[in-house]
Amino acid sequence: MNALTAQHTAAPPLRPLLVLTSAVVLAHVLLLQAAPAHWGMEAERALKLRPLITRSIEIKPPSPTAALPAPPPPVQRAAPAVAPRLQQNTASALAKKEPAAIESIASPVPEPTATTTPPTPAPEPRPPVAEAAPATPVAAAGALTIPGSMRLKYSMTGRSRNMDYHASAQLDWLQDGEAYQAGMVVSAFGLGERSMASRGQITGDGLAPTRFLDKSRSERAAHFQPDKGKITFSANSPDVPWQPGAQDRVSVFVQLASLLAGDPAKYPVGSSVSLFTAGPTGADTWTFVVEAEEKLSLPAGEFSAVKLTRKPQRDYDQAVEVWLAPSLAWLPARIRITQHNGDFVDQQLRVAEKPL
Repeated sequence: MNALTAQHTAAPPLRPLLVLTSAVVLAHVLLLQAAPAHWGMEAERALKLRPLITRSIEIKPPSPTAALPAPPPPVQRAAPAVAPRLQQNTASALAKKEPAAIESIASPVPEPTATTTPPTPAPEPRPPVAEAAPATPVAAAGALTIPGSMRLKYSMTGRSRNMDYHASAQLDWLQDGEAYQAGMVVSAFGLGERSMASRGQITGDGLAPTRFLDKSRSERAAHFQPDKGKITFSANSPDVPWQPGAQDRVSVFVQLASLLAGDPAKYPVGSSVSLFTAGPTGADTWTFVVEAEEKLSLPAGEFSAVKLTRKPQRDYDQAVEVWLAPSLAWLPARIRITQHNGDFVDQQLRVAEKPL
């Protein structure tokens, strides 16, 4: 009983709650009735103050696509200039491979001064061979006939350091029965010029040189002094004893011609001719062996010639081959010189004419 009585006594009274609830509801009703009029006026005023703005958008049909301009042509960029360097390298390579010398009758010419390989000259028409000037018989222990004055021009081909080259040569032979002059000039495009000259007397033993000159970049000379019994050299080389019949590197070929012209039967195949021969720095005995007669087809025409060969006697000697033609008063129609390393020069008659 006491518990139930206590629980009933603690419950709040219902009447005051109902009164409070009714008051709250009534206040909300009054507020809602007054709000529409006020809010409607404010809304209407806002609509009247804010004009309605409209915008029309015209949608145009798509225009036809314009033709795109052609793309510009690609720019051609110039390659870096390399020609000068290539030319320089080519020139250096060619300079290394150019022939070290043109071998003339028996010795080399100066080093080349240009880097271009000379073009092969066009073949020239064969000119008629001029009639040789009258020969000069010489009374001697052995018969000799000195060839008359003549000019011989040669076409030359050669090889040096595995490079082929072309050149030209001219032999001028002049004599008046008492004295003589002989000169050989060798020239090549881009390789310079070399000359060798001999002068002396005509004696009972044939040619007797007094001076031999070898000229390229410098001059070197050999002086024959039979009265003093020696041959001296301007190149400060040691003197050598003079020997009867001594020749130089130009006169030796004319002396051979004089010997065979004087008595061809004296020099059959297999016989030999020995001549003490001086160059610009020394002297040595050149021994030529007579070989068979050959038919030559040269730029100047067809020739019959007797071949003579000088065999090398030492490791560094030159091999010399010379063809003496009776129709040229036994002067050389062809000369070929081969070095110990295989380099060679081959000069073949192109023109034979009377000297100017």
